[in-house]
Amino acid sequence: MKKLLSLSCFLLSIVSFSQTKVKDTVTRRANITYNQKANALKFKPETPPLIPIAGAPKPSYSYLWELGDGHYSKEAEPKHVYKNKGTYNTRLAVTNNYDNGKPPATRPKTVAVNEISNEEVYTDIASIEDQNGLAIQKNADPIPDQQMEVIVSYQNMENYVADGKLYLFYNEKQFKNNNFELVDFRTYAGEREVKENLVASTNDLDDSDSYLASENALATAKKYKVTTTEEDLDATLLEAKKIYKNVTILEFDAVNPGETRNVFFTHKTTPEMIKDTSATVTMRSVFVPNRSFKNHKVKNLEMEIVTSHDPNKMGSNGSFMNYRLVRFKRVNFKTRFQNNGEGPARMIRLETDIPDMFDKKTFQIEDMYPKCPICPKGEEPTTSCLDTIIKQKQIFFTFKNIYLPGSEQKNVKEKDSTKGFVKYSMKFNKDFHKVKTKSRTAIIFDKNEPIITNYATTRFSPGISVGAKAGYNMYPDLENSKSYFVGATVSPFKSYRYYWQAEFVNSLHSYDGTTTTEETFVQNANGVRQLQRTTTSLENSNINWEIPVLMRYNINNFIGIGAGLQANFNVSEKLEQNRKTETYEGPTDKLLLSTTNESKTTKESFTSFKTGLLFDLTIGAARIGPSFGARYVLNFEDNFNYFQLYGIWKF
Repeated sequence: MKKLLSLSCFLLSIVSFSQTKVKDTVTRRANITYNQKANALKFKPETPPLIPIAGAPKPSYSYLWELGDGHYSKEAEPKHVYKNKGTYNTRLAVTNNYDNGKPPATRPKTVAVNEISNEEVYTDIASIEDQNGLAIQKNADPIPDQQMEVIVSYQNMENYVADGKLYLFYNEKQFKNNNFELVDFRTYAGEREVKENLVASTNDLDDSDSYLASENALATAKKYKVTTTEEDLDATLLEAKKIYKNVTILEFDAVNPGETRNVFFTHKTTPEMIKDTSATVTMRSVFVPNRSFKNHKVKNLEMEIVTSHDPNKMGSNGSFMNYRLVRFKRVNFKTRFQNNGEGPARMIRLETDIPDMFDKKTFQIEDMYPKCPICPKGEEPTTSCLDTIIKQKQIFFTFKNIYLPGSEQKNVKEKDSTKGFVKYSMKFNKDFHKVKTKSRTAIIFDKNEPIITNYATTRFSPGISVGAKAGYNMYPDLENSKSYFVGATVSPFKSYRYYWQAEFVNSLHSYDGTTTTEETFVQNANGVRQLQRTTTSLENSNINWEIPVLMRYNINNFIGIGAGLQANFNVSEKLEQNRKTETYEGPTDKLLLSTTNESKTTKESFTSFKTGLLFDLTIGAARIGPSFGARYVLNFEDNFNYFQLYGIWKF
């Protein structure tokens, strides 16, 4: 009996071992090889075979060679000529594109140069001449828990030898977890790491767009898409400190005019890195060419989060829609899934979010796989069918009594047979706004844990709305002022809340200038002293061009407010000067002897330029159509503040 029990336990252990999936611990590696003739080397990588992904493009490798003397190359088999004798530590980063595995690991390799016989001049593969003196690049898009290389290149574009600083900011505060961990950085021109106490404002963790630039100044944050040249270094650094958690600061000396230097940073993406493929993460480099001055250059590196090839995903054809034309159109959504298990799935449930702006009453299924009829209502199905349950914010699709084989299932050779999808469409609600939507799906195979897809987004193109406006300006500080205007507006079509609006207004303005009176005494031919009174009056007639630019906000469908800046040009100015001279018989004005009148008219063009602030309120059709508005313009010049009443129609 004991022998039988021992034999049973032995057999159970064999079965248990055969059913245990052994984790693959083999690491793919790429090796550095080269052919050398004195100081000229030709490098060549030895890489493992690529593993294609079904349905994906042909796999390939891309390379980043760090050649050990501050130069680099992205060629597959680069040639490099070293200028000096010495020992150089070369590195290689290999990226596997459309490959079903991790990037091959590499080890640095030492190159000894003992002879200089080739005088060929080497230049970097990637020049930064068109980058305004600063460039930042990566060898691959970030994937969670993988390593990536970042190169920051800076060039002295001055005509003198300079000592400066280089900053690299990373890990944005908008993300809860750190996305990157700095593993190592390598310099080749004597750059040294320093520490600085960059103090951000007390609200540096809030959602505002402001940062503390100085004790008395508050400025808005900027988005650097290309290399820009800035002058307020303190503001730039404090802004970056508000946005990013971490920074590496290097000082450098004696950069010759036109010289380019490269610094290499190795980052490891953290396992907690944001995995939303619709998100973009950034790093920012700040280059100070001369430590004695505040002039600097700024460049952002934008990176899209990527993941390995995933057949479980959701998409929509509403990624960029024209808001004027979509009211009666249907928007299609499609959720794809694949059974990656070792056995067939008999039930698959898709729990899909439905944005509020869609009318669920218009929901209809366009296509599906596995192909099956809709489940009958009120009874338990005994055959394959698709059940749909519409909830307040979700729709549940449930494939019942189906057979979808697993990709790891024995004897399954056709991977497409393990995939399925649901395609459906909806229209918008009667009253829907111009806002972006996001939805995703939880995919549940039988009783397994849900697989959450990416977000499927719908967006509207900005569109253009042209408006016509006319009205009257009231200048309370001017005498006998009359001002009428007509104009046009340009803004995004039917924006939901915030939007920009630009205007062009042509106004006719007339008003009375200052009237002055001067009294003098003259003597007539008989030596009698007489009073002479001179009255001078001015009349202004102007044609003005007003160009307001304002940010508007729709409180609801009927009320909108706005504020902005305005420029005012005097295109044409007509100044009429009237002078009346009165002469009296004696030293008093009791008896008028004579009156003379003189008139003088002058015309000028583009005589003055005024700027100011404006505050605006509209009531009516706030987004499109007719409305009435009131505006107060606060000019930066005395006596020209005014109220504006107008009617406007946006098309």
